[in-house]
Amino acid sequence: MRDKDLYTQILGLHSPWQVGDVELNTAEGEVKVHVEREPGTTLSCPKCGKSCSGYDNRVKQWRHLDTCQFKTILVAEVPRIQCPEHGVLMIQVPWAEPGSGFTALFEALVIDWLKEASIQAVARQMNLSWNVVDGIMQRAVKRGLAHRKAQKPTRLGIDETSFRKGHDYVSVITDTDEGIVLHVAQDRTKASLDEYYDTLKPKQKAAIQSISMDMWPAYISSTLEHIPGAEDKIAFDKFHVAKYLGEAVDKVRKAEHKALQKQGRDDLTGSKYKWLRNPQNMSTQHWREFKDLRESVLKTARAWAIKEFGMSLWHYVNRTWAEKGWKRWLSWAVRSRLEPIKKVAKTIKEHLWGILNAVVLKADNSHAESINSRIKMVKVRARGFRNKQRFCNAIYFYLGGLNLYPESVK
Repeated sequence: MRDKDLYTQILGLHSPWQVGDVELNTAEGEVKVHVEREPGTTLSCPKCGKSCSGYDNRVKQWRHLDTCQFKTILVAEVPRIQCPEHGVLMIQVPWAEPGSGFTALFEALVIDWLKEASIQAVARQMNLSWNVVDGIMQRAVKRGLAHRKAQKPTRLGIDETSFRKGHDYVSVITDTDEGIVLHVAQDRTKASLDEYYDTLKPKQKAAIQSISMDMWPAYISSTLEHIPGAEDKIAFDKFHVAKYLGEAVDKVRKAEHKALQKQGRDDLTGSKYKWLRNPQNMSTQHWREFKDLRESVLKTARAWAIKEFGMSLWHYVNRTWAEKGWKRWLSWAVRSRLEPIKKVAKTIKEHLWGILNAVVLKADNSHAESINSRIKMVKVRARGFRNKQRFCNAIYFYLGGLNLYPESVK
């Protein structure tokens, strides 16, 4: 098979495109494949598809997959057309996406590599610049979002994740049934969540059965404004309630530890993680070692018992019984004389309606928390992000469930 026929097959070319010449430069380690368009073929507008007259030709080059370790470049004279409606435009070529300097197959290879390694590592592997590889990632995300089918989520999870230190966050909206990121907003304000809800049609909003979130006022306000019946759908996440209670127990421990040290006692020395560890994750040995502490008369032991009672109240299926259980807990917490516990009790009392929704709807942010952990791994792999938009793109790339590949290689 002649080299022209070989490259025609490799590139999947068909009329009116054909390989006109193959130029091998062994000194440069490069192959140039010259692609030609058959003369006299009809030209059409890439936007409206109408037949148009030619305007001029521009020589373009695209990097292709290497051939026998030789860098392979496609070269073609691409016509521009004069469309009465859209003006002067360059026609589309079948081997590359508009505006790209790479063939679709080359971009697909880079995308595959990016799924396994950082931009810097892929750039080094492919002998490309960091900006070029990042550009391929950005085009992949833009393409994936543009071609994504209309979403029909029924259970949402809303969480924030840190972009960098200093309370700089992005909001991540997740389809908890599918386990994919639906939207990333560049802040955690009301407007940032409004931005997502505004993309939904009335039927999509009405189909939402639960929205799991923490007690952040901006998220609550936006959801109440946009989602019909939100008062019965907003679910304050178990994991965030556990976090607030765990922090309260630790504050009690710190204060008591200082007081005991002044008395020359070391009852709580080295016990921090015993109180914070989830009992369900404790081994038999850990549970035995923890026995004397949790059964003691220490204030920390009482705070821990209150926390564990609260964590036992998520099994109810009936709202009335769940409310009775939580009110018993509130009574104990308020009378505990432990200020950190009383402070959390006040917060829980104010948001009890959403906690009861979470109990009855069995809604939690476990999927969102899992995605948050994976986002942290993305940050570690990239060694952090300086640009928030690139951070959002990376979240979409790895966790958006998008079809990232060019149209011709799908």
